[in-house]
Parts: sequence; C-alpha cells; structure tokens
Amino acid sequence: MSLVRRATPDDAEEVLRLRQVMIDSMARSDPSTAWHAESLPVLRGRLAADASFAAFVVDHPERPGALAALVAGTLDYRIGGARNPLGADGYVFSVATDPDARRRGYARACVEALLEWFRERGAGRVRLTASPQAEPLYRSLGFTPRPDPLLELML
Repeated sequence: MSLVRRATPDDAEEVLRLRQVMIDSMARSDPSTAWHAESLPVLRGRLAADASFAAFVVDHPERPGALAALVAGTLDYRIGGARNPLGADGYVFSVATDPDARRRGYARACVEALLEWFRERGAGRVRLTASPQAEPLYRSLGFTPRPDPLLELML
C-alpha cells in the first residue's frame, strides 16, 4: 500500500503549512502567514471540487494529524500543437517536505503520484520550476531544462 494519498479538504491547514515551509526555503520570500486565513477556504473548496487541481500528500509517521510531504499541481488547457495535440499541460508546484521528514523518498513518491494523475487526464507535457537542490530529483524523473522566456504581470 502506498504512503501517498490524495489530499482532502480536511488536509487544507496542513497543506498551507507545508506550502509555507516551501516558501520559507526560497530566497527573498515573504515569511508572512497572514494570507493563510484568506487562502484556507479557497483551498478547501479546490480540494473538494476542482477537477483541474490535485494535491498528493504523505501523512507524517511520527506526528498524527500532520503531513510529512506535499505536492500540488494543476491541469491547464492550451490550444493543441504538434507536440501536444490535446493541449493538456500539467504544472507542478508546492513540492515540500517537513524538515524532520526529509530524505525518505516522500517528495519523489508524491511527484510520481501527481505525474500519474496528469497521465490519466491526457497531459502531453508537465512543467515545473525547480530549486537547485531539487533539480536532481526532477532530472531523475525525466524532466529536462528548457530556455525560459517567461514574463510575468502581477494584477
């Protein structure tokens, strides 16, 4: 039996906690958690009823009620093309492992579950942004670096 399971609305607070673990590990991140209260009901709703969003988690083996690892992702539609005729794109984000649960394969298992979820839904491509520390994991799963022409506009 797999340690990985799909997150439910009851996991929302722990999912936010692990997302904050990930945010706190990034350079120039904002350590504020004030946004959690506003985000929590939205996340609960998405975990309950959004067919284009999934989060996979591992329960913490030493702390009942806590999560050890998390991965979340979305399935987006783009107009198809030669390499991805169906236009289904997966995007991986919020990969996080509790500091006291690292080096046990939890993040890998969660990412593998999410990749299978994408495959089952016809995704032709999966993208993510990796920290230098996490890049070896993603490369071992078959991800390759791409030139990044990304531009961003905050609304």
